[in-house]
Order: sequence, then structure tokens, then C-alpha cells
Amino acid sequence: MEKVYKYKLGRRVPYTSVLYILLFVALGVLLAFIYEGGYISAWFIMLIAAVFALMVLSIPRRVVIDGEDIEIQCIAEDTILAYEDIAGIRAVEEREMNACLPLFGAVGFFGHYGLFLNLRTMEVIHIYASRWGKFVEITDIDGGKYYISCEERDDIIASVEEYIDPHDTRENI
Repeated sequence: MEKVYKYKLGRRVPYTSVLYILLFVALGVLLAFIYEGGYISAWFIMLIAAVFALMVLSIPRRVVIDGEDIEIQCIAEDTILAYEDIAGIRAVEEREMNACLPLFGAVGFFGHYGLFLNLRTMEVIHIYASRWGKFVEITDIDGGKYYISCEERDDIIASVEEYIDPHDTRENI
């Protein structure tokens, strides 16, 4: 049986998204005036447009859980985590996420997604969230961590725990 959990935007996300769009437009106009047209101005504007397009294509849309895997669907890409590759799943408190620094990702542009550095554990993590809260941590057998946010996080955890066998990912010293 397939379960679909749609992302719902947080209350501040639409405002920060509009700010990002206005910032990109203002930067493009500013560069056009500074360089008075020409190839340098066009090159910078195309770079801004490419970054904007990359951010739009990476916006998380929904989480699909079926009998074979968990699928995190974005606009243009899907992240698929097979159950045999999942070592564990748990709920994460919001205070644990306060030490996350974006490495290559978006903060507030239609959500929070991309690669982040957790400064407490010094680990690189993947975040797919529409709001900053109610996180679920999925750890794969290689030690990779994926964080998703969803209003129904307890239901997601219960659904996934039916299919996985918990693995010990700690190293023996």
C-alpha cells in the first residue's frame, strides 16, 4: 500500500521565497546597470538565472512510502531509499537542528533543502524540508543521514519501521 505525504509550506517560507526572488531580480538589474549591458552583464544574469532554476528544480514536493522503498520527490529529481539500505529512523527535536549550516542548499526558498553541515556532529546531512521543524532522521547503512520534515512524522516512522530491520551503525574500536 502506497502512502503519500505532501509537504506543506511553513508560515515564513512564502515571505522568504518572495525576498529571494526580489533579490535575484534586483541583482540582475544592478549588474545590468553596472556593466551597461555587454557580455559580462549577460554572463552574470545567466549565472543568476541558472542558480534560480537549479533551486526551483530541487524544491521538495512529497514523500511516498510503499512496500519497497521511501521516495522523496522533488520537482525534477527523486531520492529513493530502499528499506534494505536503511539502518534506522527516528524523530528529531528542533533544538538538534539549530546547529545546521547550509553547504550547498536553499534556506527558505520554498523550503529548506540540500546539503547541510551539522556543527554538533560534524556530519554532512541531506535535508528535504518545507518547514524548519518536525524532522525525521533516516540513516542508511553507509552512515548517510537524510532529514525530512512532515506534519505526520509519527505515521511516517511507524510505516517505515514495519519494513526495516534496525542495524547497528556504530564503529567498533
